[in-house]
Amino acid sequence: QVQLVESGGGLVQTGGSLRLSCAAAGRTFSSYAMGWFRQAPGKEREFVAAISIRGSTTGYTDSVKGRFTISRDNAKNTVYLQMNSLKPEDTAVYYCAAQKTYYSGMYYRAPGEYDYWGHGTQVTVSS
Repeated sequence: QVQLVESGGGLVQTGGSLRLSCAAAGRTFSSYAMGWFRQAPGKEREFVAAISIRGSTTGYTDSVKGRFTISRDNAKNTVYLQMNSLKPEDTAVYYCAAQKTYYSGMYYRAPGEYDYWGHGTQVTVSS
């Protein structure tokens, strides 16, 4: 198993930046594809970004392309989400997720494809 803890959320004005971190404890972090999801009040959890086990492949939802960057440091067992040019519609609880994979270039977009989840960190963007 792997335990995930998110940090870095907070309140920021429109156009501002935040960097979320997700620290993993447990089994070999470098064997897990990682993803970031978010859930706003009254809405379903949605895919934000994902990264393969060595960071060679990444994917983003269209609404964050060019503004958000996912990265990972396997030596630190941490995945990051750099969020720039934030908008009020980015307001949500952000969750990181992990899924063990044997495919170096694989990442996943659907919540159901992930076995492990953190508890989330709140991001609020004021207008």
